[in-house]
Amino acid sequence: MIIDSLVVAEKDSVARAIAKYLAQGSITTRKVYGIKTYWFIRDNRQWVSVGLKGHIMDVDFPEELNKWHSVEPSKLFDVEPILVIREDTISYVRALSHLGAVTSTVYLALDADSEGEAIAYEAMLIVKNVNPRAVFKRVLFSAVTRSDIIEAFNSPTNLNPGLAKRVFTRMILDLTLGAVFTRALTLSVEKADRNALAKGSFLSYGPCQTPVLNLVVQRALERENFKPEKYYTLHIMVDANGVRITLNHEGTFKDKQEAEKALSLVRSKSKARVIIANYREDSVEPPAPLDTIELERRASRFLNIRPKAALDIAEELYRHGYISYPRTETTIYPPTLSLRQVLLELARGEHSDYVKTLLGMSIRPTRGDSNDGAHPPIYPTRGATRQEILRYFKNERYWKIYDLVVRHFLATLSPPARVERQKIVVDVSGHRFSADGLKIIDRGYLIIYPFESPSEKVLPRVKIGDELSIVKAWIEERETEPPPYLSESELLRLMKRYGIGTDATMQDHIHTNVIRGYFKIRNRQCIPTPLGKAVINVLSKTGNELIDPLFRSRMEKALMEITNGSLRPDDVLFTFKNEARKIYEKFINRQGEVAMELIKALRNSLNKTNRGTGGKAS
Repeated sequence: MIIDSLVVAEKDSVARAIAKYLAQGSITTRKVYGIKTYWFIRDNRQWVSVGLKGHIMDVDFPEELNKWHSVEPSKLFDVEPILVIREDTISYVRALSHLGAVTSTVYLALDADSEGEAIAYEAMLIVKNVNPRAVFKRVLFSAVTRSDIIEAFNSPTNLNPGLAKRVFTRMILDLTLGAVFTRALTLSVEKADRNALAKGSFLSYGPCQTPVLNLVVQRALERENFKPEKYYTLHIMVDANGVRITLNHEGTFKDKQEAEKALSLVRSKSKARVIIANYREDSVEPPAPLDTIELERRASRFLNIRPKAALDIAEELYRHGYISYPRTETTIYPPTLSLRQVLLELARGEHSDYVKTLLGMSIRPTRGDSNDGAHPPIYPTRGATRQEILRYFKNERYWKIYDLVVRHFLATLSPPARVERQKIVVDVSGHRFSADGLKIIDRGYLIIYPFESPSEKVLPRVKIGDELSIVKAWIEERETEPPPYLSESELLRLMKRYGIGTDATMQDHIHTNVIRGYFKIRNRQCIPTPLGKAVINVLSKTGNELIDPLFRSRMEKALMEITNGSLRPDDVLFTFKNEARKIYEKFINRQGEVAMELIKALRNSLNKTNRGTGGKAS
């Protein structure tokens, strides 16, 4: 058996699509070590396409160092982890070795980002081990469509070793710091009370996971430490040409007597004189093109779909050719992307009526301010109906995400909305009262993107100098309100600002905290548990850098320097391992205190669980 060209994709669905678009004739499906492969002829040569399952390798410590109770955690700082094959990918490795041994050219068609580059490197190592003479070519594309696939294979490039080195260095740092402090937290509790933790459970630390938890906890502490204060607001209702409107005093009162004094003065008057009557037309601009974080944030805000679920769904839509690659930091459409051609494709889908309107107009897309140089913003690549999406994926959420992507894309090509912003200010004996209104004049992009539609509140027409009859005046007693818990949408925004994780992993760090029991998501808000608060409290006393988002931000900036060659992986590893070692020493000096605080939180958590299950621990 001789194979001229072997294609390695990241998932089976992409491997199947590549075979479909490249084949000149029929495709034969065969299983190799239980893995589906797609055999076809192209240019009279034998091609085979195979999909992996993401990373096939991982970094880990040698087996003898994975015995928690016999290895002092700090020893892990001095060990260089090794690349190992993941247990759940052994069949893929066997299939790749079998096919790679008899191929002359390998096309590495993994996702066109840093993670994809690392997986491509892993696949290359597997094939080189059985076939040192194989030639490797990198294939990059951002959409699983016929034109994108054919163009990518007609112009292959080379692997980018800087990207792969960055990923593996990050994996080593995350493994080392995570293992050292996860073991330290867990063992300190076990040493103080061997029954505090359930068998097989542990207290985890993660260089991204824990700074995310810190952001959630700090907002919760602001809420808990907030002390409400009473204040008083003054309001009047006036009659403006037969329309009654409420206006609010432009200041508030901390003293009730002062508020009542002002109310008495206002009630002594029967008229309010208009001193400002402003009716100003304004435009509401459409959104910038969609990147990963905005997709996750908007899915959470508009659709109530969790960020991790939103990205998982978007990736499936991409693999089946419905949208472009959803892991991107770019918010500017590249000149190589034919927006009109995308519209022509969408004219065959659910949104065809609006698309046809756009096709009759001059297209001027919005643009953001970021470009990762790898992928375009997320855009639809195939027109589809709701019925088609539901028939194919059998889940309403797939339609909701596809619909959001399509509507967002169409909004970026649409004219702005036009509104009239209204403001009326009146004077009553030196006290100013105001009301704000808004009237939609032209819905513009809001026709296709109703998610951002503002609430209309239309004020009557008045002019400066008009005397409006005061119908009534009153005082309301209020209290200052604490800040809300962080929403998932706001948390993602903060993670992006601090550089915690990548566009591909941010939602995973939120999800990890949830499954570890460190915080819960309720009504889209992130609410820390007592255990989550305890972990942050003890780490803030012993190693505040470990929970500081800026620590991870510095790490990510250093990792970026590996890609452009300014820093070597060893330099980055030495710097951050050395900082972590010093933090660990402080941790050990307060180990007993740390353990007691964690044990207390664990007991509180168990008691709450028992109360919630009628006394039976679950």
